[in-house]
Amino acid sequence: MADAPAGYEFAAYLPRLGAPVRIGTYADAQVFVRRWAIRDRDPAVRELARRMERANSSERMNEAMRELRRELAARGMLSAPALVPAARHW
Repeated sequence: MADAPAGYEFAAYLPRLGAPVRIGTYADAQVFVRRWAIRDRDPAVRELARRMERANSSERMNEAMRELRRELAARGMLSAPALVPAARHW
């Protein structure tokens, strides 16, 4: 199933990894969640990975992405948006 361009762009942290991981597509998110499940062995993350694998419509993919963002935010693993530098006044 092709990735829907539903604004999946964000960055998140994996446990014990210093730099954020950029997630741009649904496939990127699936890989991220699989790695997260391996690192954490958390049953909730494993269930999220299973739901992402079974998503067979854009509606279910979007719901899985919302759930991923909620889980990341709840655990403090969602990267804050980069601050845009102020414009220079000449």
